[in-house]
Amino acid sequence: MAGVLDPELKRALAERVRYYNELGIYDFYRREPAEASPSTSEDSIVQPEQREEMTPRTKAAVAVPFVPDEDLLESKPRVESGVTDPGQALRLIREDIGDCTRCRLSKQGRKQIVFGVGNPKAQLMFIGEAPGADEDQQGEPFVGRAGQLLNNMIKAMGLRREDVYIANIIKCRPPGNRTPERDECETCSPFLMRQIAAIKPKAIVALGAVAAKTLLAINAPMTEFRGRWFDFRGTKLAVTYHPAFLLRDPRQKKETWKDLQMVMKELGMAIPAKVIE
Repeated sequence: MAGVLDPELKRALAERVRYYNELGIYDFYRREPAEASPSTSEDSIVQPEQREEMTPRTKAAVAVPFVPDEDLLESKPRVESGVTDPGQALRLIREDIGDCTRCRLSKQGRKQIVFGVGNPKAQLMFIGEAPGADEDQQGEPFVGRAGQLLNNMIKAMGLRREDVYIANIIKCRPPGNRTPERDECETCSPFLMRQIAAIKPKAIVALGAVAAKTLLAINAPMTEFRGRWFDFRGTKLAVTYHPAFLLRDPRQKKETWKDLQMVMKELGMAIPAKVIE
């Protein structure tokens, strides 16, 4: 007989299920635990992060359909439900996040949550990876060197920073600016999805591979992401290089400008002759 789920675990599972639902994923599978032999040691147990390395045949042998408990799928109404003003909705989402301790990053040196900034009614939204040291200090995304370059990109499009909305996949700085872990993205992304739903932009630009892979749930190289439109929950999404990458390899600015021109064309904007500085 199945045991009773711990309330905290149940809440975490419900958040995870809602996250995948928001990405359009509704089919779930459970791996049945293999019976351990007496000689089985801790070192031989397959950990969750190692399961991706299992062969397809092994996966098929242990995967069985999993239907989440109805109670698990129940979720409390979102605080911004029914709110028509996007600015007010964003304020309510920020209040709902609170002084977040939902993942390990809250205990790994972050100074504050970096929620997002810009026009709540923006037609265009930029989504990056995670806050860096400057962002963690100031509480605003893209304010360091990469942020200055993003400002130049926005200016080259004929827009101001105040005209767009800027956010990240996760809202806390990872220690040492490391790449966010998958579970950190999955824990934090539902709040980003709510921000997107409140703003309702006409186009989204994912900055870098981490943002693209998390939003689209596709594991692919940048060459397969760039130069095309993706349908993301009814909104068009394009992918280009992260400004931090452009600082390391300025040669890719021309390619990034092509991506931004594609976005401008979609939004019916005049395309300036100048390129990104």
